[in-house]
Amino acid sequence: VPTRSIIFLFPLLIVITRQIISAEHGLDGSGVYNGSSDLQLERMNVYFNEANGNKYVPRAVLVDLEPGTMDAVRAGPFGQLFRPDNFVFGQSGAGNNWAKG
Repeated sequence: VPTRSIIFLFPLLIVITRQIISAEHGLDGSGVYNGSSDLQLERMNVYFNEANGNKYVPRAVLVDLEPGTMDAVRAGPFGQLFRPDNFVFGQSGAGNNWAKG
């Protein structure tokens, strides 16, 4: 069983997915559980790791060739959910050259 999801090229898509999953499990934008049902806590460890202070962080590594996409993820409503060391990015994009990278 893999311990993390590795997301290539579509970090914004994973953020949208995490928003939906967070809502289903009763997590707010900062990763704190505010749900009302024990059912929401079941299988929480499939998508999230529990951190300090009853906070949950996504089990994901976001990967892209350019930092701009990662900056957009961090600035978004769920950007603070992800650990800073789970962002992996290059300094320049591929410039629509699909053979690069």
